[in-house]
Amino acid sequence: MDPLYDRNIRCLVCQQSYTTKKIRSRFLRPVKHDTDFCSYYPSEDVNPMFYYVSVCPHCGFSATEEFSSYFPPTTLEAIQTTIYQVWNGSNYSGKRTFQEAVNTYKLGIYCATLKREKHIVLAGLYMRLAWLYRTYEIPEQEERFMRLALEQYIASYSKDDFQGTRMSEVRLLYLIGELHRRLKQPKQAILYFSKVIAKKKETIEKRIVQMAHERWQEIRESQKSPPPSEGKSGV
Repeated sequence: MDPLYDRNIRCLVCQQSYTTKKIRSRFLRPVKHDTDFCSYYPSEDVNPMFYYVSVCPHCGFSATEEFSSYFPPTTLEAIQTTIYQVWNGSNYSGKRTFQEAVNTYKLGIYCATLKREKHIVLAGLYMRLAWLYRTYEIPEQEERFMRLALEQYIASYSKDDFQGTRMSEVRLLYLIGELHRRLKQPKQAILYFSKVIAKKKETIEKRIVQMAHERWQEIRESQKSPPPSEGKSGV
């Protein structure tokens, strides 16, 4: 059986229908995970990150399932002017190469920015693009997009725009801490890991709390700093 199947999409901008590839669930078996939730798959043929962004072949509007159907005032017109009217007709509805996948993320980021999507939506795009570059061992681009993801995750946390999405507060705090750690910013990482640990008794996501403890321990061992108090939200 082909791991890929066609999913029908109705474009939010031009309202035309098109198909985009997705990976069948039975093939979604990662071989390992990183501490920031990046998953690795046996081959690019079964890597769902390649197909996270859907690109309308008719007008170029690119989106993920996290995009809302609401367009803030003037954003639809801006998208029609800057994307629709200059779209070159590229078709990303088939099997994608690494470079084609990268192109779809950049299109998605551009569309999300024009549409003024939530910070949490932009963060997800930046983060997955960083993971894609990591998978192909391109560290400069990985770091670039991790930094952009971190900015958006922090903005999402400060504005509470992750509420009502699949991202929990504990997971968001952990990701902010982990990105700080990966970007060699241990003080900020400690601050956010301690916020996760402080929520130990009120969250059902015990594994995330454990991961925060583990990351804290790694920083502690490298710096010989004292562990956080579980009853405090800061350091």
